[in-house]
Amino acid sequence: MGKSDAGDRLGTIDFATFIVSLASTVSVHLDPGHKAFDLSLAKETIDILAMLQEKTAGNRTAEEEKLLAALLYQTRLAYCDAAEKKG
Repeated sequence: MGKSDAGDRLGTIDFATFIVSLASTVSVHLDPGHKAFDLSLAKETIDILAMLQEKTAGNRTAEEEKLLAALLYQTRLAYCDAAEKKG
């Protein structure tokens, strides 16, 4: 399988796909049953999402804006819940 075959199979990467991927990474880091559980890495990735929100202000579509705001809300809430449970 060539490099273009893999790209065709995976689809194209756009801003929405990228930020959803980052949010998925946060979910993995917040899952206490996963070997990648790590609150500090989850927070770092949330901070990256927030940085992207700041740095791309004025350059996002309305759909991207809503998605990014929702992902930040969800990941921050999940982080707070996980941190509280860890104690």
